[in-house]
Amino acid sequence: MEFELIAKTFMGLEPILAQELIELGANDVQIGRRMVSFTGDKAMMYRANFQLHTAIRILKPIHHFKARSAEEVYDVIKGIEWEQYIQAGKTFSVDSVVYSEEFRNSRFVTYKVKDAIVDYFREKTGKRPNISVTNPDIQLHIHIAEDNATLCLDSSGESLHRRGYRQDSVEAPLNEVLAAGMILMTGWRGETDFIDPMCGSGTLPIEAALIARNMAPGIFRKEYAFEKWPDFDADLFEEIYNDDSREKDFNGHIYGYDIDIKAVNTATMNVKAAGLSKDITITQQDFKDFKQPKNPAIIVTNPPYGERISTPDLLGTYKMIGERLKHEFKGNEAWVLSYRDECFQAIGLKPSLKTPLYNGSLECEFRKYQMFDGKMKVFREEGGVVKTEEDKRQMAEKHRFKKNREFKKRLDEDAENEEADIRSFTFHSLERQEEKAERERRKERREERKDRFTSDRRGGKGGKDFRGGKDFKGGKDSRGGRPSRDSRGGRDNFKGGFSKDRKGNFDKRKQIFDNED
Repeated sequence: MEFELIAKTFMGLEPILAQELIELGANDVQIGRRMVSFTGDKAMMYRANFQLHTAIRILKPIHHFKARSAEEVYDVIKGIEWEQYIQAGKTFSVDSVVYSEEFRNSRFVTYKVKDAIVDYFREKTGKRPNISVTNPDIQLHIHIAEDNATLCLDSSGESLHRRGYRQDSVEAPLNEVLAAGMILMTGWRGETDFIDPMCGSGTLPIEAALIARNMAPGIFRKEYAFEKWPDFDADLFEEIYNDDSREKDFNGHIYGYDIDIKAVNTATMNVKAAGLSKDITITQQDFKDFKQPKNPAIIVTNPPYGERISTPDLLGTYKMIGERLKHEFKGNEAWVLSYRDECFQAIGLKPSLKTPLYNGSLECEFRKYQMFDGKMKVFREEGGVVKTEEDKRQMAEKHRFKKNREFKKRLDEDAENEEADIRSFTFHSLERQEEKAERERRKERREERKDRFTSDRRGGKGGKDFRGGKDFKGGKDSRGGRPSRDSRGGRDNFKGGFSKDRKGNFDKRKQIFDNED
């Protein structure tokens, strides 16, 4: 039986996630804001958690309703037959995301939902279920956009970006989901060598290896929330976990470099933990010493922005990046994620493609550089392509992307960021932005007219100059072997063991999560 599912992701990665879902066999795939909705059966839900590279969470909607007041939320939640989701003796937690004039605080909504569930069980059984924040048996998620509410079961639990291979980290690590999304966005699937000349803790090289070999990123993970659901099918999930038919050989190689020896050691440790030492080589090297690779390659890198990681000469670093790419990466593609326009300008190269992406709270751009030898005119005359038709199409769409976003922090400033490096933000709709802009313009005009009228009455020189108000801007083990997939001990033999007892407990369809659009 098919039901609705929702895969959450980060702003800018929705098309990549949608394509992943289509390739996985999902039905009715529809792109929303920071999410993709789709339909599938239980096996699809398990696969989505286990195999998707660019999803941070898989939600199963169980109820859609109107939320016009706190009392209405309480009454609707209390009216659900909760025995089918939360069994006696089981714990639960509630996470809320709210975008509404009525509800200004997500924690208030969380408390209302919790109270309704507790009161339901107290009246039905005389006992109240326990609430657990750290390791609940059942995790619920409620999303309210204006007066449209969707209540979901969270099938993932811990965010899916936490793959399980990261043993240690460096300052400001790149989120695994963002790294995978960047690589998939380039179109690279292992056809050439892969290079990250500023690899930090090795996230890009490791994610590249998983993509090149088409390995499920969930292979290192200890558990998923759906394993505690009442109808969890352990045999079905074991079959999915043990299915390596999608994996493929990778004949290229992946190189990670960093000037910092601590980063090199950390990346090496993470690569070994992922069992990908055969495919990845980590070396200490300054980017300024980078030389033309012998084989065709692609560079994907995330240099410092001068925000969380300081560097003595930030613009000098980017100037050096441009110089190395121009002189030592001829005939290849390079992709750079950065934040400041002046950094990109310092690179000194003309990009083929600019794609907006968010890294944490920073509105970044992911730029593609097609490197060639000699002058562009000669390169084109010889049949070289600097900007593909797909690049042109995406560049034409980027203005729509920028026009429709307004970056704001969560309404609940104190809410813990569940996604680690990538933060959760509310993206207000363009219509609401324009309404707000118009209100501000009207207010400005009233104030200007009032001041001018007052000045005129006092015999001034004609009042203020009115110009229409203010402008509005708008695994494998370290020897190359796969983690043990023995159905009786599967993950115990992997890197110190993912020992776990797979007894589980589990248990409806859609609304495109973002009526914010």
